[in-house]
Order: sequence, then C-alpha cells, then structure tokens
Amino acid sequence: MPRTILLRDWLDQLFPRQHSERPLSIEPASADASFRRYFRVTLPDGDTRIVMDAPPEHEDCRPFLKVGTLLRAAGVNAPAVFAEELTQGFLLLADLGNTTYLSALDETSAPKLYQEANAALVDIQRASRPGILPNYDHALLERELNLFPDWYIAKHLGIRLDAAQETALRSVFDKLLANNLAQTSVFVHRDYHSRNLMVLDGDYPNTPGVLDFQDAVYGPITYDLASLYRDAYINWPEAQELDFVIRYWEMARKARLPVHADFDAFYRDYEWMGAQRQLKVLGIFARLFHRDGKDGYLKDMPRVMAYLRRTCERYTDLKPLARLLDQLENRTENVAYSF
Repeated sequence: MPRTILLRDWLDQLFPRQHSERPLSIEPASADASFRRYFRVTLPDGDTRIVMDAPPEHEDCRPFLKVGTLLRAAGVNAPAVFAEELTQGFLLLADLGNTTYLSALDETSAPKLYQEANAALVDIQRASRPGILPNYDHALLERELNLFPDWYIAKHLGIRLDAAQETALRSVFDKLLANNLAQTSVFVHRDYHSRNLMVLDGDYPNTPGVLDFQDAVYGPITYDLASLYRDAYINWPEAQELDFVIRYWEMARKARLPVHADFDAFYRDYEWMGAQRQLKVLGIFARLFHRDGKDGYLKDMPRVMAYLRRTCERYTDLKPLARLLDQLENRTENVAYSF
C-alpha cells in the first residue's frame, strides 16, 4: 500500500471527521537528504502540524524522539511530538513554520540570528553528559572521512589515487583525527546549519527552532560551530565569520563550557574540525548525486571546497591535502578537455 494512503489513514484515526467536514489538507512541506519526508497538515480548526514520514525499513524514529526530548529539556525549540506510530514510521510534530535561517539571513539580520543560534548551541552543550548519545569516536569520524576518497575522488572525479597520493591523504586524515578527538566532548547536533534552523514567530520565547537532530552524538565541541559558520549553503567574509565565532567563544566561556582559554588555539580547532566536516560533506554530496540521483547539492560543492582549501593552505600539517586537491583539479581538467 502506498505510504501516502497509510499516512492519511493514520491521520483519519487521530482526527476523525464529522460527516460534513472535508478531508484533512495534506501538503508536502520539505524533504531532506535521507528517506524522510515531511508534510504539513491543516487541522479542522485551522491549526497546522507537521508529519514526519520515515519508512521504518530505512529510518528509525526513536533517535529523533530521544534527542528531541534532550533538546527541549535544555530549553531548545525542538518541535513537540503530539503523536507517534513507530511501526509505520509516522510522527505528528509541532509546525515551526516555513522561514529557515537560510531564507532569512542577510547582512542586516545575521548578527541577531547568529547570536540566537550561538545561545541555543551553548544551551545544547551545557546540557551535555556522557553515556546518553553515541560517541563520535575514531571509527565514526574515520568512516565519514572515507566518504571523500570513496565518493568524491573515485566516483565523482573518476580518479584513482596513486600510492604517494594515498599516503599523503591518509597522513592528513590521521592528523585531523588526532586533533579532533583530543577536543572536549559535548552533545553534537551534527547538522547545525542554516537549513535546519528556523526563525520562529512570537509564540516562542526565542529563536531558533532546531530540526534534523536525529543523528546527534557526543563528540568534539567545535563540530556544530563549524557546521554553522562554514555552512555549505551560505558563506560570509572571513572577518565577519571571525566576529561570529568570537561571539560564540565569549558566550561559551561565560557559560563555563570547556573551550580553549586561548582564542587562537580555539580557532585552530574550529578550522581543523571544519576540514573534517568539509571532506565528509563533499563525499556525501557526491553520493547523493551518483547513488540517489539528487543533483541539488552539486552547486554547493565549490563553496565547501573553498572552505577546505583555505584551511589546508593555512596550516603546514594540512598542506599535503592542498597539493593533492591541486593535482585532482588539474587531472580533472585534463580529462574534461581531452579528445
């Protein structure tokens, strides 16, 4: 049976119609890079809800429920859950609206919106404790790094690394892993960026609304900050980015979070954590295109690559990766223009 029919049957059970009432209005709300889909449901009284459709053979709703409870307990605006049907993979959620940070950010709005995003991130991190969420450990970080050679280099560029290139890449990976695993661990949203933060209306005490948190882990303290300010979907001049990061750092220190007392050391950790994420994101975007037929992320690859290059060219230990990226681009051009 099509999932849309299952979904409507479930909603009809939750909201039985009177004889004269029209069927509930169900409209697509959004989709993400997974198998999840979201629908906006208009109730008979005019209120709206969001239905998450997460096919159980592909997605597990339980982490979403667990992490959402943690976030709301920390004072963060994660959507409330009104009903659940886990065997079919349906959740009925509060509707946080249509206004993402990505659609609202500009030079005027950015300082206020990012200050509020910093405050929410500090709230999440202050609530952290070990043993609650999966660890963002060596195995998981390494598995994510391997998306870059497996999907971006091999599949997207169609290049096979030689032994020297493979050695150089693995050497940089080892240094990134050592640095990032040495950071203090906190709750990590793992996708804390402008598409997953919502500008809320006056019914909420503060923004942002926070979405797409089901993959949260316990890991490096700079990860979500790097996701926010080295965002794959929007970028800022580095001087502006630096100001946003400093404001987070000051807020975190005031909240007694375990960030470096020396800002230069903190910023280095932030950039190295960002490089890890950028390698992962390039691999994921390539996989979404080649495996899943989703080409909407290809346009964002140059932005992600620019972040990665800037960091690799700044630090001696990462320069072998910058040289490898040069080689890959040259080889790609040669392939593209050969006859």
